[in-house]
Amino acid sequence: MSTLLVMAAGLGSRYGGLKQLDRVGPDGETLIEYAVFDARRAGFTRVVFVIREEIADAFTSFIRPFRAALDVTCVYQDPSRLPAGFQPRPRSVPWGTVHAVLAARGAVESPFATINADDFYGAAAYRIALARCEIARVDATGSAVLLPLERTLSEHGPVVRAVCRVGGDGWIDDIQEVHGIRRTEGTIAAATDGRLRRLDGQARVSMNLWVFPPVVFEWLDGWFAEFLRRSGDDPRAEAGLPQAIGDLIARGAIRVRAVDSPGPWFGLTHAADRPQVVAALREFHERGEYPTPLWVS
Repeated sequence: MSTLLVMAAGLGSRYGGLKQLDRVGPDGETLIEYAVFDARRAGFTRVVFVIREEIADAFTSFIRPFRAALDVTCVYQDPSRLPAGFQPRPRSVPWGTVHAVLAARGAVESPFATINADDFYGAAAYRIALARCEIARVDATGSAVLLPLERTLSEHGPVVRAVCRVGGDGWIDDIQEVHGIRRTEGTIAAATDGRLRRLDGQARVSMNLWVFPPVVFEWLDGWFAEFLRRSGDDPRAEAGLPQAIGDLIARGAIRVRAVDSPGPWFGLTHAADRPQVVAALREFHERGEYPTPLWVS
C-alpha cells in the first residue's frame, strides 16, 4: 500500500486565507480534490492529511467523498508536539514541512509521497510518484519529482524554490532553497543581499513532491532535533523539507533520485494567482480530462 501525504496545515499568509480550501474548480472543487482524484487514478489507495486542529471541522465534511474510494486519515500538526527535551515557545506560524511530515509518523508505515495542498501537479506526476514508491519499497531510496524553474513562477510576486543540483548519475547532489525569485527585465532572478542573482530557467526545482521510504521518519526526527537546538528560540524559524533533505544528502544518510515531471504545474501563492488557476481548471474540464463534478458525494 502506497500513501499520499497531503501537507495542508499552512496559514496562507501571502494568499490571505486558507488557500487549501479555496474552491477554484468549475463545480467548486479545491486543488486538494484534484490531487486526490489524480492520486487515486494513479493507483494510490491511502491518503493522510496533515492539518491544523482549528480547521478540523471544515475538513471533516470536505473529505467525506474521498472515504468511499480511499483509506483516509487526518492527523494534526500540533506546534506543541516536539521531540523529548524541547519546551515549545509561543508561535504564530507552524514549524514547517519537516514537522508536518513527522506529524504523520504514526499513520504511515509504507513508502509515501508528499505534496503541498495548494499545488496542482498534473496526473502524470502521481503516476511517477507511485512508481517511485515501489522502488523505495525495494531499496529504501528517495525521489524528488522535479520541474524546470521557469514553469513554477508566479506573475504576481516573488516565490521561494528549492533548486536541485543533479549529478550525471541522476542522483541529487545538493539542494538550495532560494528566496525572492521572480521574472525581471526578461530574466529570472532572486534578490540576495540587495543584489539580483540571475538564475537558469531550466534549473530543476522541487515543489515538495517527494517520495520517501518510511525510515525517513527516523532521519527527519534527528535532523529536526538539531534544527530546534539551532533555531528553536526563533518564533519565525521554519524547518523545510528541502533544507533537511539537502543536509541528509550531504551527510550520506539518504540518496534521492531526480525524476522529471511533464507537468502541468500551477499553484496558489498570491491571491492574484487565483484567476489563472480557475481558467486552467475550467479548460481541463472542457477538454474532458476531468469529470464535472469531480467527486460525487
